[in-house]
Amino acid sequence: MRTTKADVILHPQRMAIIRALGSQRRTPRELLADLPELSQASLYRHLSTLEQSGFVEVVEERRRRGAVERTYALGSGGVITAAELAEASRDDHFRYFASFASSLMGQYDRYLERDEIDLERDGVGFREHVLHLSDAELRALLAELRAVLAARSHHEPSPDRSPRLIATVTMPADAPAKETR
Repeated sequence: MRTTKADVILHPQRMAIIRALGSQRRTPRELLADLPELSQASLYRHLSTLEQSGFVEVVEERRRRGAVERTYALGSGGVITAAELAEASRDDHFRYFASFASSLMGQYDRYLERDEIDLERDGVGFREHVLHLSDAELRALLAELRAVLAARSHHEPSPDRSPRLIATVTMPADAPAKETR
C-alpha cells in the first residue's frame, strides 16, 4: 500500500500533534506535556514523518544542555491536493474518513474523561443539518464557512481563550444509487 499525504495526516497520533501545534510554535517537550499518551520515541517518529511530508517544519533550533532543541510549527507544504484525492480509491476514501471520525471520537473521549464537564459552558455540541442547495450555493456556503474560521484561526492563546476543535463534514445526504438488474 502506498503512503499518501492523506495517510500521513489522518493517523490519529499525528492528527493530535497537528492539533497541539495549532497556530503555536512548540518544542517536543511542550508537545509531550500536552500529549501524555505519546511516548517520546513515538512523538519523534511522528514529527519526522510530518516534517518529511511538509505538514510541520522546524522553525528554530537552539543548544540546550549539549543537545539541539528544535521548535516546530505547522508547515506550508502539507496541503493535500485535489489531484491526490482524485487518485485515491473508494477504499482509500473510506479509510481517510474512518481515521478522521476516529480522531474526533478520541477527542470526545478525552473531553468526557475530564473531572468536570458542562456541555453548555464548554460549547460542546454535535448536530446534522440537511440543506437543499445547488452546487453554486454549496460552494458559496463553504467559502463563507472557511472565511469565518480563517478570521479566527490566528488568535493567540491567552488565559481567556480555550482551544476549540471545530470539525465539519459535507456530503450528499441522499441514498446510494440502486443497481439496475
